[in-house]
Amino acid sequence: MKLKSKNGQEFIVREISELDSEPLGHYFESLSAETRKKYGPHPFTKDIAAELCTRKNDSATRYVLTPADNKRIVGYFILEFLMSEGLLNRYREQGIDLSKGKHPMFAPSIADDYQNTGLASLAMPAIIKAAKELGAKSLVLMGGTQATNKRAIAFYEKFGFKHVCDFETKVLNYDMQMLLDT
Repeated sequence: MKLKSKNGQEFIVREISELDSEPLGHYFESLSAETRKKYGPHPFTKDIAAELCTRKNDSATRYVLTPADNKRIVGYFILEFLMSEGLLNRYREQGIDLSKGKHPMFAPSIADDYQNTGLASLAMPAIIKAAKELGAKSLVLMGGTQATNKRAIAFYEKFGFKHVCDFETKVLNYDMQMLLDT
């Protein structure tokens, strides 16, 4: 899907392919320590990028965001349909049943030099549309978001995510879910 930023630059959101192995590896390895600290669904290496781009029968659908005029990846998004028992139980305790396979976990990331530019907001409608096309009834944040990450919380709330419950790892985290109109 083609997107146009406020300054007129065009971007493309699309599913990853085998051809993305090298640029996705570069994307992963270029993320700052601060970004990696807040986003961690898997290791950020060239080897993982190569494996993800060639994986068959994946439970996740993965998307990249690129400027229309080059192949550099500036965003990476995951819709993961396989959930852990811990996550299912946390939501179940709140009266929310995610066991039907229609509530993928969502993990977005944007290259450091594109953060705070509105690019993630530009990409969200395309990701939401893709999730709906896959039959999703809601999006659940993968791993939640750190309670101290006010910028991320504001971003998610802007798109309709609601705070469901708290959980602790090394820090306090918020589970958040967005219901999709289908």
